[in-house]
Amino acid sequence: MVYLPKILELLKSKDYVPLPPERIAEALDVTTQQFTEFKSELQEHLRTGTLVKLKKNRICLPRDADLVTGIIRFRQSGEAMLVLDTGEDSIKPEPLKVRAEDTGVAMHGDRVVCRINRHDYRDKRRGGRGRPQTTETTCRVIRILERARETLSGTLKRSHNIYYVIPGDPRIIQDILVPDPSLAKLSPAPKIDDKVVVKLFPWEQRHLNPEGEIIEVLGASHTPMAEYRAILHLYNLDPDFPDEVMEEVKSIPAKVQRKALQKRMDLRRLTTLTIDPQDAKDFDDALSLEDLGEGKRRVGVHIADVSAYVSPGTAMDTEAQRRGNSTYLVGKVIPMLPHALSNGICSLVEGEDRLTKTVLLTFDAKAKLLNVEFANSVIRSSKRLSYEQAYALLTIDAVEEIRKIPSPPAHQTGFAGKELKSISKPKLVEFQRVIRELWSIAKVLRRERMRKGSLELDMPESKIFVDAEGWADKIVRIEYDESHQLIEEFMLAANESVARQLNQNHFPAIHRVHDAPDPTKLEDLADYLQSFDIKVGDLTQRKEMAKAIKEIRKHPQAHLLRVQLLRSLKQACYRASPDGHFGLSKQHYLHFTSPIRRYADLVVHRIFDRHLDGERSAAQRRNRLEYSHSTLSGIAQHLSRTEQNSTEAERESVKLKLMEFFERVLEKNPHQSFRAVIMDVRNHGMFVELVDSMAYGLIHVSTMEEDLFSLNHDGNALVGRRSKEIYTVGQTIEVKVHRVDRFKRQIDFMLAGTGVSAASTRKARPTSQAKKRTRKGHGSRRKR
Repeated sequence: MVYLPKILELLKSKDYVPLPPERIAEALDVTTQQFTEFKSELQEHLRTGTLVKLKKNRICLPRDADLVTGIIRFRQSGEAMLVLDTGEDSIKPEPLKVRAEDTGVAMHGDRVVCRINRHDYRDKRRGGRGRPQTTETTCRVIRILERARETLSGTLKRSHNIYYVIPGDPRIIQDILVPDPSLAKLSPAPKIDDKVVVKLFPWEQRHLNPEGEIIEVLGASHTPMAEYRAILHLYNLDPDFPDEVMEEVKSIPAKVQRKALQKRMDLRRLTTLTIDPQDAKDFDDALSLEDLGEGKRRVGVHIADVSAYVSPGTAMDTEAQRRGNSTYLVGKVIPMLPHALSNGICSLVEGEDRLTKTVLLTFDAKAKLLNVEFANSVIRSSKRLSYEQAYALLTIDAVEEIRKIPSPPAHQTGFAGKELKSISKPKLVEFQRVIRELWSIAKVLRRERMRKGSLELDMPESKIFVDAEGWADKIVRIEYDESHQLIEEFMLAANESVARQLNQNHFPAIHRVHDAPDPTKLEDLADYLQSFDIKVGDLTQRKEMAKAIKEIRKHPQAHLLRVQLLRSLKQACYRASPDGHFGLSKQHYLHFTSPIRRYADLVVHRIFDRHLDGERSAAQRRNRLEYSHSTLSGIAQHLSRTEQNSTEAERESVKLKLMEFFERVLEKNPHQSFRAVIMDVRNHGMFVELVDSMAYGLIHVSTMEEDLFSLNHDGNALVGRRSKEIYTVGQTIEVKVHRVDRFKRQIDFMLAGTGVSAASTRKARPTSQAKKRTRKGHGSRRKR
């Protein structure tokens, strides 16, 4: 930005009054030849909100006109929050509330300019003439700087002769009016209840609904493929790779070539195991164990050497960097690398030679780390284990019982491996020994990590599995047991060892950074936990934070409290500087162990190659890619953004599949019941969370027909007037699905013993009031 420093200096001066671009250029001595470049840069700053434009084309700083800029994020109620742009001091301000009537023609995700409003609320008992009680700061949208999207996906509907599309994202609260779909030159032609993509026309009048035209048909709405395509569209994900990438793939061998083994440590003789989720599509890490005598044991952490196949500057590398990471939707994966690499030559599949980068960790008899070595290597995985199989090897002594643990279904995973029942007893006994010895070391590493202040932020999760046709088939609660912990400890050890080695030798790298939380937010968290009878001290002290986490884990509302805890912490990100990891309590930390699915790891592998090449000549080292700090900083920022995008897509996929699962439950007879915990109670009902699926929903008092229930004095229970039956926070109850509303993304439940009327078992569908909405854009279908 050539002119920005001078522009800011001028605009910050005490005697500056807003001027048009020509006058600013004159004040800054911009020549006629430079003016085109100057104006282009000025427009970019206006677009990003660094500068704002007033009437008569005059320019000033946002703060000087009581204006702010940022990204607007809607709630289903129609209200929104403005996520403010980072200030000049690099401090992220707190979001501002935008009332529904002040959102203008903004849509979710738009970059906007807002004017700050301050509202004084007075004591009504004094006729409004007393001193202000409180002041609320909100803001009002006055200009759209940049639309978040030019297209959106949704469900096509019709009311009389009016066609409209209900956006798939419930935070876009306006229906989009479209022309008669039969006039669209599409094949197949759009039908009512199809999921479609709409190109939006400019929307400038708030009292009218936005308009657009259908440009693509994704399929019948609420079917697996249509919803999958809608997620791809919303998050700009592409399962296919450009032609130039696929041309490069043709030159990559399907098998490891003999010449590739030169100067690599041959570790194929070792018993080597991969341990991954049942539905893992790729396998980029493996563990081995060697007995060195005198009580010493050497653990090999073997990581797929993707850098051996993906060279810097190639089309494949450019595309991998653009994607940033693989995205794991329910039942689907959008890989960072083409299938021939991610599921083929780079994946550490069972029984195949694979090139790896290895971290060798030597421990004494008490699991104290004695030595760390690094090598380019070749391995051969002895067995692909699921976490369930690894846990069985850890906890079950009888080999015949272990053999009964099935391999993952073929449609769920990239590679299932041999069935345990087909493996000889001596081999299974060997796997059992290796797994148990690895755990004997890992549990000591874990204990020491926690002693040094690492926070145990992992909580039980649920996983949705799909059938062969892609429909949500079952939901399984995943406990974070010893098999998961075993893998985590050795991956953490490898990541930390590589980070320390690079930092001590002054190599630049992309680091995984987790900044310390804001003390004010921790104070708010302590107050919040106090309202749930969890007493904690100063949460800036690690011991108190660890104590709080321990209490949260065993609390009936653990999931709700954990969400609040995570909101109080800062998000981990990628950065070119080694700024430490708060959650893990580690100064040296980066990502090294997943290069198939994370571009950051691939970059680290390339940089680490320079360290491994220390013995080579200077001429040979010069042939390797050099990463500057500024280059790595740019890559790190990009990867933080792609990671966030993938996280949001994955959450969206889970939400949709939960809807799909419970919608299918409604179609079954008799209706299935589920164990649930009461998370909160209100006068209109109680919010529950299902124990296994962790789905969240409301039991409305209108479905509790056997009595009249009302909130008790303490506000923590519903009490029946006649029966005196009590439903209190933390209580476990049996529930059934009452209704699923795909458009609102809501699941309603009812008590399992309650009768179910025919109406209550139907899927919720939107009411059509499109005629009214043509005139009143915000009198649309839902106020959320």
